Amino acid sequence: MLSPWLSRLLIAAILATAFVSPGAEAFGADDPEYVKICDPILGKCKYILKSEIKKAAEEKTTPGKPAAKKAKPVCEFGGAAQACTDAELGNWSNRQQCYLQRLTPQPPESDPVWAGHTDGSIWACAREQGYDEGRHLVTRWVWLPGEPDTVVTDPVTLAYRAVAAMQLAPPPIKTAPGAGQIGLVKMPVWLWVTRSENTWGPIVRSASVPGLTVTATAQVKAINWSMGDGKTVRCDGPGTAYAKSFGIKESPDCGHRYRKTSREQPNCKYNVAATADWEITWQSTLGDTGQISMTQQAATQLRIGEAVPVLVDPSGDQVSVPPAKDGC
Repeated sequence: MLSPWLSRLLIAAILATAFVSPGAEAFGADDPEYVKICDPILGKCKYILKSEIKKAAEEKTTPGKPAAKKAKPVCEFGGAAQACTDAELGNWSNRQQCYLQRLTPQPPESDPVWAGHTDGSIWACAREQGYDEGRHLVTRWVWLPGEPDTVVTDPVTLAYRAVAAMQLAPPPIKTAPGAGQIGLVKMPVWLWVTRSENTWGPIVRSASVPGLTVTATAQVKAINWSMGDGKTVRCDGPGTAYAKSFGIKESPDCGHRYRKTSREQPNCKYNVAATADWEITWQSTLGDTGQISMTQQAATQLRIGEAVPVLVDPSGDQVSVPPAKDGC
């Protein structure tokens, strides 16, 4: 499936490759394999591998005719099969004949490796050589104007990259009574979280390398509230926000009642933790699918007391109030 940006520029890109001259601004002098394509609507430019433009053109289908199933990319080193990913070195590039990883942080602009370029990025190009004792790696730095032709046959790598782009965050906790207030034993405690795209979902993000795109969708399925008294409350939704008009009613979907005060707890408060269970599904343009489970946790504290009886002398002369215990 082509990205909307690439689809919109496909015709322009094909024309650009057809009419680019050797000295033109298509990186002919620096890297003839990349073509600079600009979007007149967005006013943005991008460097794209010629091979990807050709591949995109071949993927255009005739209306009413199903698209042919893509063949999975193959990694090769000198014509021999090569592992496409390495946990330490990155992803294999058939063109560079090495594993590529973008340097983080990037070298300063004064570094000679930039060769005068002010765009693009610097990549570590590493390859294992020799098969005697030990592992011998040869690494060089290369400048590339755009994304490399790295082959990632395991789309899980891209799935996690898409999830990282979501910037999922812990659920913002809300309770009634709230932190700083005092609840009462056997009285309702309301629990809920504030929803946003990256704290509840659904949220969709994609990650791509030339020839492969993975799209991930994340959604919280439930919140597990650890109430600090040995009880756990599982809420399938975000909960209902409390309003004064509800009085002492119980939450309709996410609440708790404490049976004991928090007097014996550290700082006289129950430690409460809310853990969001994220369900993440992903699908690649090669037809692969999968699921990822992830949790995010936030915490607060609740102080729970008990109603104090007040003894009133019928004559109206004295009022007796039991003393507070243990300083709570």
